[in-house]
Parts: sequence; C-alpha cells; structure tokens
Amino acid sequence: MRNLDPGLYTDPAVFAQERALIFLSSWQLIGPASRLSEPGDYVATEIARSKIVAIRGKDGVLRAFRNVCRHRGARLFEEGEGRCNVIRCQYHNWVYDLDGSLRQAPWFGEDADFNMEDWPLEPISIETWRGLVFVAIDPALPLEKQLGATVPELADEPIEEFRAVAERRMEFDANWKIYTDNFVEGYHIPGIHPGFFQAIEFEHFETTAHDNLVRMTAPPREGLFYKGKWLWMWPNWTLSLFDGGMNTSRINPVSEGRTELIYHFYFADTSDEKRAHREDTIARNLAVVEEDFGICIETHKNYATGGYRPGPLSPRHEQGVAWFQDKLARALGIL
Repeated sequence: MRNLDPGLYTDPAVFAQERALIFLSSWQLIGPASRLSEPGDYVATEIARSKIVAIRGKDGVLRAFRNVCRHRGARLFEEGEGRCNVIRCQYHNWVYDLDGSLRQAPWFGEDADFNMEDWPLEPISIETWRGLVFVAIDPALPLEKQLGATVPELADEPIEEFRAVAERRMEFDANWKIYTDNFVEGYHIPGIHPGFFQAIEFEHFETTAHDNLVRMTAPPREGLFYKGKWLWMWPNWTLSLFDGGMNTSRINPVSEGRTELIYHFYFADTSDEKRAHREDTIARNLAVVEEDFGICIETHKNYATGGYRPGPLSPRHEQGVAWFQDKLARALGIL
C-alpha cells in the first residue's frame, strides 16, 4: 500500500470535508469527568473549530451545548474550565440557565413573535465512559460502538481509579493527519526518539489494527516509565499507560496546517509525597511527544510545496498508518 496523496493533507477543501464528515459526527474526548463533578462546573473547548461547552446542571445532569449565543452567535465561554451559576453572553447580556433555557433577553424590546422558550442553547450529545467525558455534535454511532475494540482492550485496566492531575496543550504547524500517521507507527522511533529506542526491545515492537483501535506494544527495558502499550482510537484520541497512571490526548485540528494536542495526565497516587515523581513522569511524557513536532512540521512543508510523491508503507511497522488512511479515505468517500 502507498501513502496517501499529499494534497489530502494540505488542501483547505479537504479540511472542510473532514470537519463535516468526521469531526461533527464522531465522539470526541474532552477530558476527565472529575472536572465536571459539581453543579455549574463547565469545560469549554473546540472540536476542529466548532465551539462547544459541557456543563453540570443544578439538577446534577451533565449536558453539552454549542458554545454559541442564539441571539447573534457570540461565544459564551472562553476556552477552559470553571464554575458558574448562569450562562451569560457578554455581547448583549442574554442569560441562560445551566440547562440551556433562555432566562433573560434584557432591553430586547416588544416583539409579538418573540418567545424565550423558542431560543434555548443548541444541545449536543454527551456521554461518560469509565471516567472520561465524550461529546458529539451530530453522532453517527453510539459511543461504545465507536469505541469498538477499545472497550475489551481496557477492560482489565483500572483507568477510572486514576485521578486527573494536569492538563497540557501544545500546538505546531502540521496537519493533524501527519501527526496521526506518525503516532500510529513505531518505525520512526530509532531515528526520532533515541532515548525511547534504548528503553524498549525494538525488535519486538508490534503494531496491530483492530475495530477503531491501533495498538502498539513493545517490551520495556529497565528505566522506561511507560508500561509498553500505546493506544490510538478513531478518529483522533490516544491513551498511553505508565506505572501508576496514564495519559490521554486529543489530536485537535486547528486548520489544514496547524494541530493542537490536548493532554491529560492521571495518577493512582496523588499524595504530596509523590508530587515530584508525578511531575517527572509528565515532563518525560511530554519530552517524547515534542520530539515528533520537528519531523511533522518539515513533512508538512514537503507535502505543501509539491516535493513529495506517495511512497510505500512498511507491512511490518506501518499497519496502523494503512488502517487509519483507509478508514479516512472511506469516511471522505475517496474509496
């Protein structure tokens, strides 16, 4: 199998297709449920430019909405997390309850056709799975159907017992698919991650593709903080295990040429005594992640300038790339 045509990575029209055909219809990981445990807790984020907010209502129900005022389309929440009693649009001071219903439209004036009940926030789907919160703007499948092989893969891992302790965001100038192609193969480890290469038995590195899941495994050597298993789930999130915890990430497209990574780190032991150990583990995780940015950036430049024609994929190491690219092409109607 050959690599995808580089134009699929750099064309703004393809990015628009991806937003419509993949990101609006798929479940997207937005982080730990613990951030939304109390009434008024909210998380505002973007999904391939679409602004959304998840919020815990006064009735205890977890809901999600477009982060868009129904009046003139202003953003309601800045990206991030917090707690509020009502949802207020700073543009014209429209006020919504935490259940999304419009409570006030001050100074609006008399209009016989205007009824506040007709203008609630636009709801989107939200689900919690094993301590992780997912949202979908217009889901094509139930969450567990999309999770596919991830459900049995993690059945014996105590992921809901880990507590979220940190979030980190990083951005770089490359298409989200270039980074994904890179994540779902270990072929690049000797060249890009020399320290990581020394800490695993690379000859036994294995990549297998399953139902909406790519699993990578390698026996760790002494000193590796990872447990030797790395998971990527369709269309754009990851989970990696280490001793006493895990990280998750969402690969969020900002544009056809820029990508945001949103990482969360979870630990079983959150005591003060283990703070230094946790911070070291996070730093070492991120150092490995950041080693990929340079090669992704330069690859994107070659794709964008016509310097590359599709080459062959390794049958041993690039099964994950082939699976992802096939799934992507089918989602876009190319195959």
